[in-house]
Formats: sequence, C-alpha cells, structure tokens
Amino acid sequence: MHPIPYLFFNGQCRQALDFYADVFDGEVSGVMPASQMPPEFPVADDKKDWIMHARLGVGDGAIMASDNIMETSAPMDGCSVMLSYPTAAEARAVFDRLAEGGEITMAFEPTFWAAGFGTLRDRFGVRWMIGSDEPPAAA
Repeated sequence: MHPIPYLFFNGQCRQALDFYADVFDGEVSGVMPASQMPPEFPVADDKKDWIMHARLGVGDGAIMASDNIMETSAPMDGCSVMLSYPTAAEARAVFDRLAEGGEITMAFEPTFWAAGFGTLRDRFGVRWMIGSDEPPAAA
C-alpha cells in the first residue's frame, strides 16, 4: 500500500496538475469534470468546468486532486507533501520550479540530515517539503 495525497483547489485544479505534470515529468489521467456529477449533486453553472477528480502519476506514486466544488474543504494547513530525491541537485531543481510564484518558507540548503532540504507554499497554496536522500557533506 502507498499513501496518496489528495489535494483540493478552488478552480485551479487543472492548471495545478498540468504544472505539476511538467515539474515531475508525470501524466495526468482520469480527469472528471464537475459537469459529469450526478443530478443529486447539483453544480453551479460557474463550476461546471471545475475538476471533480483527477490523478497525476509521479514516479512510482500518485497525487490525486479535485476542485472544492462542494465548498466543504478548508485551506490546506498543518499538512505538506514531502518528496525526497536521490541527489540534492535533483531536489533543488524541483524546489526551484515549485517556488515559482509561490512563497519559500525555508530556503533550500544543506542541513545536518541531508545535502539539501527546503519548504515552500506554491502558487496554488499547496505546502511542499522537498529534500534529498544524499547525506550531508562531512564536516
């Protein structure tokens, strides 16, 4: 079993997943627009193009996502998506892409536990922790 993060957006799900697919060299699949929801779940006309569900393949894992169509999901607080890469260079490249238009909360730099680690909130409001499996340089 592999845990799968499920992200909620407010009308930017398609844009976010397309961006993440580019960053992670992944593939978006299973996209279901809100217009396909059954009649017992009415959708406002201005949300018919929002995403009810989608999947993004990321390496051996996945991220699933949708727009907050029913307006029942609070903003993502107290949770981050953590990704770890074999090298600090790979991790840094992903960190820099995710940081475009977002807010860095901890600069990507060497730490006592890894050759590189940093945190950020991307332009869609998702919090990320990006690190490296590469050990820190010997002191």
